[in-house]
Amino acid sequence: MPSHRIALVTTAAARKLDDDLAPLESALRDAGADVAILDWDDAGTDWARFDLALLRSPWDYTQRLPEFLAWTERAAAATRLLNPINVIRWNTDKHYLRDLEKSGVAIVPSAFVEPSEDARAALADFLSAHDADEFVVKPAIGAGSRDAQRYHAGDRDAAVAHAQRLLDANRSVLLQPYLDRVDEHGETALVFFDGKFSHAIRKGPLLRRGESPTRALFAAEHITPREPNAAELALAELALAVIPFTGPLLYARVDLIQNPDGTPRLLELELTEPSLFFGHAPGSAVRFAQAVLRRAT
Repeated sequence: MPSHRIALVTTAAARKLDDDLAPLESALRDAGADVAILDWDDAGTDWARFDLALLRSPWDYTQRLPEFLAWTERAAAATRLLNPINVIRWNTDKHYLRDLEKSGVAIVPSAFVEPSEDARAALADFLSAHDADEFVVKPAIGAGSRDAQRYHAGDRDAAVAHAQRLLDANRSVLLQPYLDRVDEHGETALVFFDGKFSHAIRKGPLLRRGESPTRALFAAEHITPREPNAAELALAELALAVIPFTGPLLYARVDLIQNPDGTPRLLELELTEPSLFFGHAPGSAVRFAQAVLRRAT
């Protein structure tokens, strides 16, 4: 019986940065798959050669989103793209947070500023509504904390200038209060395969006071294993239950931080190209490879 042909999709700048690529490639090959690691924008690739194309680290998509989404259309027409294209389109723009909030998911309070709106007035309204001592300005289409920065309420002029730069580039802006328990407790990222919880990690705080936004593909992270508590697991499961798609997704990562009272809030739902942190959960690469191969049959 011929082996399954699996494409692991990345981008040139991420090949040496994606710690999940090597263990996943090894686990798939050990299971008998024929594996190729390919850049999403390689015009010479015939995606129809593969039974499945798995998004792993196309981490430059935030700067090239129309081009990337056009590629997903072509790839999905040629092979099975995972996660599916409708999920990718929804998840690559953080306006999805509104959908989750409407469905009862406790998110970090979020306000969006659109390119047609006034950055200073929008920020004033946000600070008035949330009485936030510190807050975050980030693009609605972004990943890895790129172009995100933490501000004190007194730094309004700098925050407005940051937001205006994004708006001038026709990028929507997301404003969120900075929940300072993250400085002590970090973020909790819960990883799911085929809708079932696999493992979780702790990320140390990424946005430090006074630091400029990172211009790299993603901000440097300090990662350690973590066991989620019952409230964190329940919130993550709720978020995955209410997304507007049928059936469990092959992979999902739910990033949570804590309210001042210790209850969890959803920061981001990563369904497109998340790091899955195999190196911090023994056996997880093998479990994921098995889930991938079940989708390839």
